[in-house]
Amino acid sequence: MEALNHLRRVGAHLSLRLLPPRCLLCGAPGDRLDLCAACREDLPGNAVCCARCALPLEHPAAQCGACLRREPRWDAAWVPFRYAWPLDRLEARYKFSGQLAAGRTLAELWAQRAPPAKPQLIVPVPLHRRRLRERGYNQALELARVLARRQRVRLRHDVLRRVRATQAQTELDATARRRNVRDAFEIRMASKLPAHVAVVDDVMTTGATLSECARVLKRVGVKRVDVWALARAPLPRQR
Repeated sequence: MEALNHLRRVGAHLSLRLLPPRCLLCGAPGDRLDLCAACREDLPGNAVCCARCALPLEHPAAQCGACLRREPRWDAAWVPFRYAWPLDRLEARYKFSGQLAAGRTLAELWAQRAPPAKPQLIVPVPLHRRRLRERGYNQALELARVLARRQRVRLRHDVLRRVRATQAQTELDATARRRNVRDAFEIRMASKLPAHVAVVDDVMTTGATLSECARVLKRVGVKRVDVWALARAPLPRQR
């Protein structure tokens, strides 16, 4: 699987060198990130948000109402984009259609920004082995590789293991999402973990998955867990 992913990355790199860049969204001439200036300008940033969970707000706040009602298990969140047009189109192509060029573009856009705090270790949210076989790659791991390289932080993909094949979170409300991922992860390297770890995922909605990862990391003695995600999606409606 790792060899296949390496070949895909090499192929994407060669295509960039041999073919003129085109915007992945509109087809116009692009830059080295395969985006034109207009589409890059349209990408929805997430600068005005809750400092604790990165939920988009009308005015910035240290904690939103949801965080005041239920304190997150993580210590800080870094989510630089909102999951909205046109970024959501790139993310869907990357995650569900195997378009690794879109993933490379998203990772580079993310890596151009600086995190609020630099961790000692970056850990991607793992996929269950069945989902990994279906998709062929872990989208969180591929994003985390670029972030780790740019931030010069160690990356370990074998710290967390997903031990249950959970239902897709997109089909569930907030309460069901928390139940769905409860005890879905376990630690594989508890004895070698540093005090400050960042967990990386592609999209954050309720934060249930990242919260469960933070819970198991803190249970084995990690002092600070930050959660990093590319984009923050709107909260699902309660049923």
